[in-house]
Amino acid sequence: MQRVTITIDDDLAAEIDAFMRARGYANRSEAIRDLARSGLSQSDLEVAQDRHCVATLSYVYDHAARELPKRLTQDFHAHPGLAQATLHVHLDHDSCLEVTVLKGRSTDVKAFADHVIAERGVRHGHIAYMPVDAARPHEHRRRYRRDHSLAPVDRNSALPALPRMRGRAGRGSD
Repeated sequence: MQRVTITIDDDLAAEIDAFMRARGYANRSEAIRDLARSGLSQSDLEVAQDRHCVATLSYVYDHAARELPKRLTQDFHAHPGLAQATLHVHLDHDSCLEVTVLKGRSTDVKAFADHVIAERGVRHGHIAYMPVDAARPHEHRRRYRRDHSLAPVDRNSALPALPRMRGRAGRGSD
């Protein structure tokens, strides 16, 4: 094991001490080692170019910023295969939080997330990556097919027809 000496400001030291107490670390060295491992692991996922991943992109933005909601919507529509779902929360009069699940190649996910976070009016942004293996073929008990592939989805192609519901009032005569 090697000894490394670092200098940090008082506020960061207080945050590390609070982190240690909350998680039961015996000393700063153990806490900082775990934080470093976590940061390096996250960094590895960010730059792993040949891996598929899912990620959560969280950001707070000023909804009154000039054209920002429109630009964000255009960004998402320009990359239909990456964004899987988005949760939108009104935090206060000026701020909204969005959490988006992204899926695709890690380089594409990172480039898209970096672009969104860099938009003028986005105040805080964070992305968390999780590696995934390619989807394994499997069967569903339903009559319609589900595609779980990690390939980008062509949202302009025709969608398969869903089965009609039988025996429900107002749903057609079967």
